Amino acid sequence: MPAHSTRARKAVIPAAGLGTRFLPATKATPKEMLPVVDKPAIQYVVEEAAHSGLDDVLMVTGRNKRALEDHFDRAYELEQLLELKDDKEKLLKVRESSELATVHYVRQGNPLGLGHAVLCAEPHVGDQPFAVLLGDDLIDPRDQLLAQMLDVQEQHGGSVIALMEVDPDRAHLYGCAAVRPLEDGAEDTVLRVTDLVEKPEPGTAPSNLAVIGRYVLAPEIFEVLHRTAPGRGGEIQLTDALRELAADPSLGGPVHAVIFRGRRYDTGDRGEYLRAVVRLACEREDLGPDFRDWLAEFVRTDGKV
Repeated sequence: MPAHSTRARKAVIPAAGLGTRFLPATKATPKEMLPVVDKPAIQYVVEEAAHSGLDDVLMVTGRNKRALEDHFDRAYELEQLLELKDDKEKLLKVRESSELATVHYVRQGNPLGLGHAVLCAEPHVGDQPFAVLLGDDLIDPRDQLLAQMLDVQEQHGGSVIALMEVDPDRAHLYGCAAVRPLEDGAEDTVLRVTDLVEKPEPGTAPSNLAVIGRYVLAPEIFEVLHRTAPGRGGEIQLTDALRELAADPSLGGPVHAVIFRGRRYDTGDRGEYLRAVVRLACEREDLGPDFRDWLAEFVRTDGKV
């Protein structure tokens, strides 16, 4: 019987980063609030958590992140105005973000890395398994990655990470995992993690399986993080703590991996952010047909539309 077979019910979303890759746009606007078509990126992440059954969300924020709290709060004056105009469509859109989940907030006073951000969630999470969703990674809602990870954690206990195959020449840009098949070999998308390395030196990665921004963690991760020394970049790396758990499952259960082969949008990179906007706009029923026609003509004429 797994050490923790209770299904996770809470989600933690680290959102304290400064978003320097998107300056000057993020000088006064949190990077998580940058729009992806007509919703801020962070709303897609909260939607994913809520649709997976995690309706208790803790955001780990920092300075200048008040816009996040405002977005997931009620906007009574705006709602009243839309009601007076009988604009039901926009009213539903405005209310949607405040009705997705119960959202809590905690400040990460010092920017000491992802591991430290997760530690800030300890008082809220307690002794239950929980999910961590990084706001830069958007997972297409048609690909039920988080739901599958929650199932794996409930079945096997311990912690679960998401891995994605990358070009071996780019493996040094990610945390990478060494894995082996499960004992019964029944699932080819679920593997046992034996080692993890955060941004290995070029040519030394244990595999081309890169860690992406979805985790389901056993509460024992907090005890390990408390004694995890700062690693690469002088930050407390969540990867280092997970590596310890993978090496000694007696500390808090094994670490499993779900191999993700679906649609992922990295909104932390400017080029990928633009591609995410285009892809999601193309698939919208209300925007897609006209936008795809314009885009095809734009490409055909080398941008001279």
